[in-house]
Amino acid sequence: LDMGLERFEVNIEFEAHSISDNDYNGIKKLLQQLFLKAPVNTAELTDILIQQNHIGSIIKQAEVEEDSSDDDEEVDDEVFGFISCLNLTERKGTQCAEQIKELILSRCEKSCEQHIVEQLNKLLNDSTKPVGLILSERFINVPPQIALPMHQQLQKELTEAQRTNKPCGKCHYYLLISKTFTEATKSNSKRREGRNQQKEELMFANAEEEFFYEKALLKFNYSVQEESDTCLGGRWSFDDVPMKPLRTVMIVPADGINVIMDKLKDYLSL
Repeated sequence: LDMGLERFEVNIEFEAHSISDNDYNGIKKLLQQLFLKAPVNTAELTDILIQQNHIGSIIKQAEVEEDSSDDDEEVDDEVFGFISCLNLTERKGTQCAEQIKELILSRCEKSCEQHIVEQLNKLLNDSTKPVGLILSERFINVPPQIALPMHQQLQKELTEAQRTNKPCGKCHYYLLISKTFTEATKSNSKRREGRNQQKEELMFANAEEEFFYEKALLKFNYSVQEESDTCLGGRWSFDDVPMKPLRTVMIVPADGINVIMDKLKDYLSL
């Protein structure tokens, strides 16, 4: 397969599976493309996601031939994407949950007004209203249509976990940390259609996350320019326009999730 094709027209069939031990390397690699050099224990985070395998799915290439079991080494590397949720409130005290909270609070302090910092701090530390971090990562060439069944399945699993009192079920808010970009040379953009400017400037690596962004009750961006010297997070220019890599943090009320799912359905149904 010539992956260097301008127009990506390779037909790969994907299958979703529950998360298992075999997926450790693949999930950890995808988490590293999200967190880059941030001090987050991605090994521990991956372990937790594997342990709570009643939540979450991975996408692999559909089996082509059955008898390829000679090279088990390959199995680890064929995770094309995954979705899961880490309940930060339930996992309070684990290193990775504390590090993620610290990371977004410290970035918020650097880029937001004090009242937003206080609001975020309150949301993250109110144990009566658990916050679930939705992690949805995939390779850049995996089409966004895959996100619809994955998000729908995750919501089903979270509802079921709540019904049966299993870990991760009770989320009052969802937190997302999205890979986003803006044009690096946007100094005069403020004059262009004031109201739409946010939409125009912020581009989402996972297109569907824009629908979460629209419904977020708290959102802010921080730059990861300094951490992005590797190509882990994909390409840094679109049509030769230099892009500035960001992370966009958003908190979405769980009771607004159905509206978001409907939007995803409209946008991503084939």
